[in-house]
Amino acid sequence: MTALSVAAAGAVGYFCGTFPTADLVTRIATKGAMNLRSQGSGNPGATNAAKVLGTKWGLVVLTVDIAKGVAAGFAGMAIGGDSGGYLAATLSIAGHIFPVWSRFQGGKGVATSAGACLAVFPLYFPIDLAVAAIGAVAAKKAERATQISGVVWTGAALLWWRADLPNAWGPDPSWGLLAFAAISTTMILGKFLHARQTA
Repeated sequence: MTALSVAAAGAVGYFCGTFPTADLVTRIATKGAMNLRSQGSGNPGATNAAKVLGTKWGLVVLTVDIAKGVAAGFAGMAIGGDSGGYLAATLSIAGHIFPVWSRFQGGKGVATSAGACLAVFPLYFPIDLAVAAIGAVAAKKAERATQISGVVWTGAALLWWRADLPNAWGPDPSWGLLAFAAISTTMILGKFLHARQTA
């Protein structure tokens, strides 16, 4: 694949991530009467949507945000091969957190990262869910659970790359896998930190 095709894959991944799921769902659920960004925690994500709009609408936001990551990862692989897949998956999370359409003020990227992981790091996906669940129960705090999950995710990416473990339908494990996990974790935790500091 050429550098241009990899760059195109990254652009597609970013714009998949920018799809304003929570904003659109809130507009539909309230017939335009409410702005989710001014309700609850103010975060345009599934958790806040569930608290403000109800569990049903929160699940809709969660499902579509996961789908954004899945679509970005598969589109990236189709356009730019393995490197394009990893870049698109990473930039889908960046697009969710820093969407150009909303003055770069987006959600925390956790659900989109799960979808991206399912696309490009599929054999780790069930481990990711288990670690996230255990971390959430043990830490009883979303940010701490995400920190735990991010460390394990990055460590697993390094292991898969160095040991050349199988990756099902995902790209061959490479430094791109490690970059995907490390950069995505950094962006997500940075968003949590920013949200805590501005709360």
